[in-house]
Amino acid sequence: MVFLALTLIAPLVAPFDPYEQDLSSALSPPSAEHWFGTDQYGRDTLSRVIYGTRTALLAIVMADGLALVLGGSLGLVAGYVGRGVDALIMRLVDVLLAFPYLLLALIIVAVLGPSLTNSVIAIGIIYTPQYARLMRGQVLTVQAADFVVAARAIGAGRLRVMLRHVLPNSFTPVLVLATLQSGAVVVETAGLSFLGLGAQPPSPDWGALLADGHGYFLTAWWIATFPGLAIFLVVVGFNLLGDALRDQYDPRLRVR
Repeated sequence: MVFLALTLIAPLVAPFDPYEQDLSSALSPPSAEHWFGTDQYGRDTLSRVIYGTRTALLAIVMADGLALVLGGSLGLVAGYVGRGVDALIMRLVDVLLAFPYLLLALIIVAVLGPSLTNSVIAIGIIYTPQYARLMRGQVLTVQAADFVVAARAIGAGRLRVMLRHVLPNSFTPVLVLATLQSGAVVVETAGLSFLGLGAQPPSPDWGALLADGHGYFLTAWWIATFPGLAIFLVVVGFNLLGDALRDQYDPRLRVR
């Protein structure tokens, strides 16, 4: 919640302009004026970390949203229609799963070109198979339920049954997965930015901040340390949120 609030009020709480350079203050250690110190260009590290929450949230919404919509749709169609359509979609998913995640992301970004938008698209694509397989499994279970059979018996059409009855009752585990994957999306986005394939300078992206600071780690440890801590806290936060949602919606894990 803290990081979500920072994305909305970043201009109000950031003490300095994240893009403003002051070479006379370059590589200043943490102090009363610059709580997180400054980088090699004299830019305030705290301000850049705060503004970096916007990039992280954008990556989560776009990449996780793309994977959720694309993978969920493929899994829904595959599980409900079945037969040849199911086989075709699942073979496509198997092909995507055959590639290591980071390698596939690197290939996609190399084809599209380095930018935050393209890195988000790449991350959305590499996580699509997980949503597709989970949604397909849920659909196969739900469509055999009595209420779905009853809907068909009273003459409901295939499309109505799929969207009105099967989809809502298959969506909860996928939503939990989306929450758990949010932390991984932040890490993947930062990793691509660290390699120079994501957000481009002078964007205050956490991965780019790590890339700027790794060469100064022995002399100016704060440049890379505080963005790294921000990534760590966001990942832990989303993992805890995902575990809480799973405990809430999975009746097998509820305490009686």
